[in-house]
Amino acid sequence: MIGYYVIAGIIFLVSSYVSNKLKSKFKYYSGLYLQNGMTGAQIAQKMLDDHGIRDVEVISTRGQLTDHYNPRNKTVNLSEVVYNERNAAAAAVAAHEVGHAVQHAKAYGWLTMRSQIVPIVGIASKFSNIVIMAGLVMSASAVAFGNTVFLLGIILFAITTLFSMITLPVEYDASNRALAWLENERMLTQEEHAGAKDALKWAARTYLVAALGSLATLLYFISIFMGRNRD
Repeated sequence: MIGYYVIAGIIFLVSSYVSNKLKSKFKYYSGLYLQNGMTGAQIAQKMLDDHGIRDVEVISTRGQLTDHYNPRNKTVNLSEVVYNERNAAAAAVAAHEVGHAVQHAKAYGWLTMRSQIVPIVGIASKFSNIVIMAGLVMSASAVAFGNTVFLLGIILFAITTLFSMITLPVEYDASNRALAWLENERMLTQEEHAGAKDALKWAARTYLVAALGSLATLLYFISIFMGRNRD
């Protein structure tokens, strides 16, 4: 299991770096106030209106980094610092979350696929590590069906990895839609737009690191399983 801890350590270090970088970027761009004076909530509402989306509500939610689009009740949920603030970071986050609402309205394929597998991903993420560890212990103890249990755990983990991979185009596309709208509608100055773009770039990298980390871990477990079958 040394290989697993090495991979986990590398993922943790890279993830921590990207996360800290993201926080510093958003802190910096939170000080870049918009010349148009609009709050994140107002920007979100205007983007919805400009896309002809009338059945989605923009609401405020508590906490930090709690911003998300809920396709079930069609709400763009913005954290208080995004909903009420008038800066480049708030504009970027608000437009990004509306980007998901636009995806939903246009039946964007990757978003539809991700939504369809959410129930099974919830089960897989809850039990995958437990089943994998149980399979490894049983195999080491020469239990007859230990490898079968291990394989089941790998399959469950593969489902969570698939979800991470599908999330990448969903998140990048939402950012691209947001930035295109902000630019086309001249919502931001050149400096503000550059700040919004930089903030979203680092936000997207958190998803990229998570997906690559999940894939690396999956491949490691598969290599263990293949090696044991050869033996």
